[in-house]
Amino acid sequence: MMGYNQMYEKLPNLVFGFHGCDKSTYEKVIFEHENLKYSDNKYDWLGNGIYFWENSYQRALDWAINNPKYKEPAVIGAVIDLGRCLNLTDYHSSEILKKGYDMLVVKNEILNISLPQNGKRNKNSDILLRNLDCAVIEQIHQYHKDSGLPAYDSVRGVFIEGKPAFEGSEFREKTHIQLCIKNPNCIKGYFDPRRIDEGYPMP
Repeated sequence: MMGYNQMYEKLPNLVFGFHGCDKSTYEKVIFEHENLKYSDNKYDWLGNGIYFWENSYQRALDWAINNPKYKEPAVIGAVIDLGRCLNLTDYHSSEILKKGYDMLVVKNEILNISLPQNGKRNKNSDILLRNLDCAVIEQIHQYHKDSGLPAYDSVRGVFIEGKPAFEGSEFREKTHIQLCIKNPNCIKGYFDPRRIDEGYPMP
């Protein structure tokens, strides 16, 4: 399917990921050593898995604060090895996505069902309901499983979100890199994010 050099799908560096949540989840993970649960919503834009904001504590916190389900917003930090990554920030990823889409089209035609669609939560929002994108990503994972190909451990993508950072700009206020972890062994440890010690410079 892929037909390209797979030498560089393994991202070599550890990254920090941040997960916005309620305090009850934070306490279970940090103090009781439970694992974060998979998200399996049909609109998850990077497919099903455990979601993190890469190197963005504040975005995770903002998301938790603005989630009406969370009475006490909190953030969990994680040290992550992305392993074999479907890296959507890479130039070649568009070819993989197109082939995943083509396979999904054929499958849905055989099953005589409509393709899912991406959409907005309301007329003023960004396109946050990524049903089609999620289905394509999951189709790629399924193809690898059915074909006996090595599975992707993670998916990484840039989410362009929010209002322009300034008038006329194409930079957006909430743009971020998001991670979807398929293989929980990528998560080397969870931690409680600490505040900076103002008495010392940042290294």
